[in-house]
Amino acid sequence: MKLSGRDAPAYFAKPDPDKLGLLIFGADAMRVALKRQEVIAALTGPGADEEMRITRMNGGELRKDPAMLLDAIKAQGFFPGPRVAFVEEATDGLAKIIGAAVDEWRPGDAQIIVTAGQLTAKSALRKVFEGHKMAYAAGLYDDPPSRAEIEADFKRSGLTDIGQDAMGKLTALSRQLDPGDFRQTVEKIALYKLNDPSPLTADEVDLMSPTSTEADVDDVLNIIAEGRVAEFGQTMQRLKSQGVTPVTLIIMATRHFRSLHAIASDPGGPAQGIGRVRPPIFGPRRDKMLRQAQMLGMYLLEDVLKRLTSTDLQLRSAGQTAPQMAVVERALMWIASKAERRR
Repeated sequence: MKLSGRDAPAYFAKPDPDKLGLLIFGADAMRVALKRQEVIAALTGPGADEEMRITRMNGGELRKDPAMLLDAIKAQGFFPGPRVAFVEEATDGLAKIIGAAVDEWRPGDAQIIVTAGQLTAKSALRKVFEGHKMAYAAGLYDDPPSRAEIEADFKRSGLTDIGQDAMGKLTALSRQLDPGDFRQTVEKIALYKLNDPSPLTADEVDLMSPTSTEADVDDVLNIIAEGRVAEFGQTMQRLKSQGVTPVTLIIMATRHFRSLHAIASDPGGPAQGIGRVRPPIFGPRRDKMLRQAQMLGMYLLEDVLKRLTSTDLQLRSAGQTAPQMAVVERALMWIASKAERRR
């Protein structure tokens, strides 16, 4: 059976222990891994790893030993409790092997949990689970988490009283961070509020959000890409006072402009290119990067990447004598000046 995007979060939080199993698939490996962890923890309860009630295998191992999954779901452990046989990085090439194990599954056997990357509607692996009345398949797409999913994350971490302003901040934050970073932020906030009965506030969310240094680097990269030359010097001074190294700055700049180049050079145009960038970009940052890519264009961005690569090589050169930060500043100022002419 197929789980809809609306029904999947509730099932992940409380999976049916009497079902045969679940396939979770999607392009974002981190998002898939987090949901898989949630499902397995809900199925097996605490102590499952120590009691050896979870059997893990990846797609490559199963391909070499096709009987591995069937053996895992039929094996009887020393400890009582629900058992799970987990297959990671599965592909359509494993559909027959997994399908054979599904056909042999009986009530009381270990539940089968399978994760995979992006699968098409005609996927053989999806058909194994979607076509079975005792199994489910759920696709995870690039949409940011809903309010209900954010609340469920906090509830699992022991925090249920979230102020309205705090929820607004969290929703915006969930669109800016990748799923793994957002989950770490949730855990940090929950730990901060441990034994504190007062509602979570927006100020506390700001306090526990990722470091201001990362935000400041993003600020200077946006200033450069948008050609706001007048703001460049002051923002760079702030970065230097925080101890940001030239190498870190050039790496983050290269990553930013490489993403802009991928957006600008997409055959379907920047509007389609922004949707193909990995990891996906959400919220205000998405709109900002789309505008930057459209303004700068593919050919100028190619020149920008050449300049950044040349600067990176210069930093690593044994014969480099000029101060490294000065070398980076010169390259970034060159980019900002080029961008200013496009405004």
